[in-house]
Amino acid sequence: MQIEIKIDPAYQEPKVIVWTASMTEEVEQMVGQLKGESVQILTGSREGWVEVLPPDQIIRIYATGGKIYAVTEQGEYLLRLRLYELEKRLDPQRFIRISHSEIVNLDHVKGFDLNLVGTICVRLEGGNVTYVSRRYMSKIKQILGV
Repeated sequence: MQIEIKIDPAYQEPKVIVWTASMTEEVEQMVGQLKGESVQILTGSREGWVEVLPPDQIIRIYATGGKIYAVTEQGEYLLRLRLYELEKRLDPQRFIRISHSEIVNLDHVKGFDLNLVGTICVRLEGGNVTYVSRRYMSKIKQILGV
């Protein structure tokens, strides 16, 4: 991506022009950030209470038994959204899909073990371990620069 900034006193407020060959996900995200669109609020229920879940506190989100759960340091919360909906709401620079049933927050990943043949082990804060499915291996390797 090329960035060019021109200072011109004739402009009273900033003006952004994006030149691109096609509308990509990266361009859409950039436009959203420039417009100041914020991440939508996530809520989860636990013990009869519905609580607001700040995205930076979410360690991982996973599906099991037809239900979706978000894991934070405070515990697990039941979510009403599907994984694909959560993927759209969460910051793609921080949250990545590692399998059909799981999304992890990169801010809470301690490390990736690439020594296992055919899989990647993900160590999360708190000692939890999960695995990247084969379908998402190339995406994770690209993110890691491997």
